[in-house]
Amino acid sequence: MAQNNYEGALQQPIGSGFSAASTTSDVIKGIDLTGKIAIVTGGSTGIGQETVKTLSQAGATVIVPARDTDKARKNLKDIARVEIEELDLIDPLSIDSFAEKFLASGRPLHLLIDNAGIMFVPLRRDARGNESQLATNYLAVFRLTARLWEPLKKANGARVVNVSSMGHHFAPFNFEDPNFTNHEYQTLAAYGQSKTALNLFSLELDNRAKAFGVRAFSLHPGNIWGTELTREAPLEILQRFGFYDEKGDLVQDVIDSLKTIPQGAATTIWAATSAALNDLGGVYLEDVDIAKLAEDESASDGVNPYALKEASAKKLWQLTEELTGITFNIA
Repeated sequence: MAQNNYEGALQQPIGSGFSAASTTSDVIKGIDLTGKIAIVTGGSTGIGQETVKTLSQAGATVIVPARDTDKARKNLKDIARVEIEELDLIDPLSIDSFAEKFLASGRPLHLLIDNAGIMFVPLRRDARGNESQLATNYLAVFRLTARLWEPLKKANGARVVNVSSMGHHFAPFNFEDPNFTNHEYQTLAAYGQSKTALNLFSLELDNRAKAFGVRAFSLHPGNIWGTELTREAPLEILQRFGFYDEKGDLVQDVIDSLKTIPQGAATTIWAATSAALNDLGGVYLEDVDIAKLAEDESASDGVNPYALKEASAKKLWQLTEELTGITFNIA
């Protein structure tokens, strides 16, 4: 078997026994996470909240960093072993502060689940001038993982699970102009680029970190209604996706065809806990299995080949260190 997933060498379904209809309850059955420590970003709503609940029910202690801590406490109040901490992913200083507090606890980190993300937003930039979807969906993940590297290594068997999207098909990573400085901003292209970056990061992180017992995965949770991802979406974009008709009315048949939240979080739980993935890493998952490799870069299903290129993954790592101003040395 290939030792890494560069160019999609490991990118083929393994027959997990689950499907697109599988739920978190199906996937977690028989798994004991007692004593394990998990961090789940975006864990107070949607599939993140379902992820937190499922991990907790299996015995894990789950830290949920949130920008709105009051909202998080309210939404998670009935879930055991949950710790709420403050974190604003678009603010590098906030990421560093959160990480420093966790480091001071001296605890290992068994699961880092990067679930938080934004989509459909107008052009915004962070304090360093980075486009907001790139900054939130990818650069923040890189920084948080780098800051938490020592507790991940200390776990002697950790996983980093990055919630990506089939939206990575919207755009490859634009190395020439990643922040839309010199070309017109398009919100879906920016989203697609951020998710392509997340796939490339997962690929490269796994190859660098596996010697220390840390494996990394990216995944598409499925198309889901009822999350906060569409809160800033213009109506015309939602109409383009078929969620609303030309009159602005919800198309119920389309909504009913989408995954439920427990189905949407199932692939995350599988990525975090499945023994079938113990000797695999850097792969892109969907429908609770390893996704197929798309035949070419014009395809819209599976994982796009440009999101698994070795040269792009290494180039992105170097560029990300420049964009974030940090060095992520894995040793």
